[in-house]
Amino acid sequence: MTLLHRVRTVAQRLGIDVDRFPQCSPHYRVVQLMLHNDIDVVLDVGANRGDFGAMLRRFGYRRGIASFEPLAEPRRILERRAAVDPMWSVHPYALGRENSTVTINVAGNGSASSSVLSMLPRHTDAAPESRYVDRQKARQYRLDDVWSGVAGPRDRVFLKIDVQGYEEAVLQGAGDRAGECAGLQVEVSCVPLYEDGLTLQQALDLAELKYGLTLMAIVPGFTDHRTGQMLQCDAVFFRDGTRT
Repeated sequence: MTLLHRVRTVAQRLGIDVDRFPQCSPHYRVVQLMLHNDIDVVLDVGANRGDFGAMLRRFGYRRGIASFEPLAEPRRILERRAAVDPMWSVHPYALGRENSTVTINVAGNGSASSSVLSMLPRHTDAAPESRYVDRQKARQYRLDDVWSGVAGPRDRVFLKIDVQGYEEAVLQGAGDRAGECAGLQVEVSCVPLYEDGLTLQQALDLAELKYGLTLMAIVPGFTDHRTGQMLQCDAVFFRDGTRT
């Protein structure tokens, strides 16, 4: 038995688990995939407070990040984080299937579960703190209309979308650009949580059949602690024939 195993066994008796870091982190493994695929810019759609961008920097991604966040309160924290990073830009609008004004339902859990879509009882039953507490209007653009302002013609783009069920609308607004992405990460529901929200099976079909991408990682997400069932996860895709 190795020293790590001994320490882990003792810790588990105290209700604590010990594992090798950062290799144990699914987020670290996503960044490793990004580095292996030579990603030039990450489009972080639904950035909230910038936790995803901060995670990328923590695990070694040093190239461009363009974060999109329409809600003012979380965006203030996002902007403070990005202000000290010359390779990180912030864009104060939503992305969707058309250029328009949309109404965003603001969730009570620090806006983390905010969405254009209606939240279903399965979500609020598992996480009552996520109930909607406000509504805000925001400007929305198609991603293919703003693409040239955030990615260069030769950039290898990783598109990350976390917009609480509204991911398919963002992909539709990307048009042909979605098929040009070297990688894609989408938050998906394992069971219906938002009205007409993107499910895991739909994401698999879109990524593999429409965009020619291959599933390479699953990042566990929102879990119903009453039952242990995972309700949301992030599906991560890249193209076949990755660089060696």
